[in-house]
Amino acid sequence: MLLLAKAALGVGATLALSTAYVFREGVIRVDVDENRDGGSHVHFWVPATVVSGGLRVVPRHYIQHAAEQARPYLPVIREVAKELEKYPNAELVDVQSANHEHVRISIRDGKLYIDAVDQQNDVHVAVPTETICDVADRLEDAATPETNRAERLSALLSLLV
Repeated sequence: MLLLAKAALGVGATLALSTAYVFREGVIRVDVDENRDGGSHVHFWVPATVVSGGLRVVPRHYIQHAAEQARPYLPVIREVAKELEKYPNAELVDVQSANHEHVRISIRDGKLYIDAVDQQNDVHVAVPTETICDVADRLEDAATPETNRAERLSALLSLLV
């Protein structure tokens, strides 16, 4: 009986630590509602760690292709995401039209919130800013040839010394 209790304790502790690790970056939330009869309602929540981990298992040529397409924007995305982490609560965009269309982009508690509402659809997206940084860094690494990475590392080390 004591052995069974120790095994249950070990499994429970492992499960608790695994859950804490998976949810440490937060949760990505996507909610889409169509405001019509028979409209779709999609509510999707996923741990942000899944995105970071998923980028490591995607075949390299797919990541490189995506990185090549996003290359001009990657430095801007990375810097903006790092700066957004400094603002715990800020409203970046709030636009409302006469047609009852409303778009709001804000930062709250380390997450980027994008809310778009009109007469036909409600779309709400929440992404941790840390995840945006991770994706930008991963794509930038994939877009940079190996020789340039070594040169960047050498330049960085020379600045530190």
